[in-house]
Amino acid sequence: MPEIGIYARVSTTDQDPQRQINELREFAEDTYDEPEIHAYADIISGTKTDRGEEYQRLRSDVENGFLDVVVVHELSRLSRLGAGEIHEFLEFCLSHETGVQDLEVGLEISLEDDLVDRAVSQLIAGVMGDLARVEHKQKLRRIQSGIDAAKEAGRWTGRPPAGFDVEDGYLQVNADEFLTIRRALERVEQGYTYAKAADGTPVAESTLRALFDDRRELYFYAEAEDKRLKAAAQELQPLEEPDIPADTSLPEQEIRTLVRDEIQRHQQ
Repeated sequence: MPEIGIYARVSTTDQDPQRQINELREFAEDTYDEPEIHAYADIISGTKTDRGEEYQRLRSDVENGFLDVVVVHELSRLSRLGAGEIHEFLEFCLSHETGVQDLEVGLEISLEDDLVDRAVSQLIAGVMGDLARVEHKQKLRRIQSGIDAAKEAGRWTGRPPAGFDVEDGYLQVNADEFLTIRRALERVEQGYTYAKAADGTPVAESTLRALFDDRRELYFYAEAEDKRLKAAAQELQPLEEPDIPADTSLPEQEIRTLVRDEIQRHQQ
């Protein structure tokens, strides 16, 4: 009864290694005669230099002679650090009388191979590891290129600023929230503390402080260097100066009433 280790690895917590495990288990059951299967699965970024706990457990079982063959979905699952890491693992397995099987291209390195066959197989494995690392870098570049292209086209990526929503990839002003924040910024102008001015608004005191320092012109006059912000804010143009006395004792309910009236006026 052969002892078969199956190893799977995914790069984020949003991914589930179970699909890889199921495929590896099915392959092992079809390939080997009544195998005893030991599963190992890690969730660890391929860009990290540390090894996963399950990978370490796999190596320990190989070192202790518990496994006859290690089966992986593809050799890049062992590491995206390149051929050196993969080559080292292959040598480690063979030195402990453990074969290695790859499902992706059917690469198999076993103890029955002669030295030439092993050398050729390890060379192929090394090339595959390098290709996996290049592919990973290209994928990251494609993602960033997509974000840059979306920005150039006027689309918004990421979390929208306070007072805005994203609809179909484009910024849209949220009139209620935008004007409430604008009122809070005006209260700062009138002498309110940031804590008092932020009370009753959808933003924290620290956020309001940052908005007052960096984006006051956006909320007051729909002016911004980012043309996407400017275009969205101009939906509320003209932003007239509200007629609110600079009375710091103005009751909060009265402020809310004034904000609501202003929102209704701009939505008409």
